Amino acid sequence: MSLENSIQVSVRCEYLADQSIAEEQRYVFAYHINIHNRGEQGATLRTRHWFIANGNADVQEVKGEGVVGEQPTIEPGETYRYSSGSVLSTLVGSMRGYYVMEADDGTLFHATIPVFTLAVPNALN
Repeated sequence: MSLENSIQVSVRCEYLADQSIAEEQRYVFAYHINIHNRGEQGATLRTRHWFIANGNADVQEVKGEGVVGEQPTIEPGETYRYSSGSVLSTLVGSMRGYYVMEADDGTLFHATIPVFTLAVPNALN
């Protein structure tokens, strides 16, 4: 298994109605990430690179070290979980990206974050 395929990322989203203000075009979402290491060596999450698109196809690029202030090492068979959030100006949007991971042997590789949809309930009937 290649290093790129050794890390599996899954996402669950939720709309935070109590923090959103539709009149101000402020729609707040939480996303919950699971990063599972299916490989044979540990891998440390070094950086994140996100592409966040709103319903008008405006794309914001976000880069930074680690996630939620951490650079976790995920051992083979382990899953690292974290939650974060995003604010959109439209009812619907999407996010995608990748993590730069460092394998125990020092090899850097990308772990793909599959595209996922952020949507106010019933906005996508």
